[in-house]
Amino acid sequence: MAHVTEVIGVYSELAAELALMANGYVVSRTRTAEAFDLKAVDPVNGEEYKFQVKTIRKRADRNGELVVYATNGRGNTYSKSDVDYFIGVLAEEGEVPRVFMFENREIREYWSSEARASKRWVELSIALNRDIYVTKDTEAV
Repeated sequence: MAHVTEVIGVYSELAAELALMANGYVVSRTRTAEAFDLKAVDPVNGEEYKFQVKTIRKRADRNGELVVYATNGRGNTYSKSDVDYFIGVLAEEGEVPRVFMFENREIREYWSSEARASKRWVELSIALNRDIYVTKDTEAV
């Protein structure tokens, strides 16, 4: 049986992929070990970006603030050449996950209260918006 931290990590990656797709991004995964977890094409500007997915933790010792530990397996920060954006997934017991996206500033930790997170970070809905995929020539299925 998989260890709980592995399950949570995979769950976070799937939630991030789902949120990107629900918001019109074209998402791909690498088959090789890379610094990023996902690549996705932005539906607005057509640019491709590299995303590193992290699970958001609530810190009881910091009044429930949200924290994303943004280091790799060796404890190093991600360079901007390795990762363009982080996607933090807040997966609380029995709740629908909340997915936040923010730029890589090459720091070890990103902190925010829940109230400030919706202002400082971009929250991506996991609800599918079919209108994003409909053009004048096609109809929604």
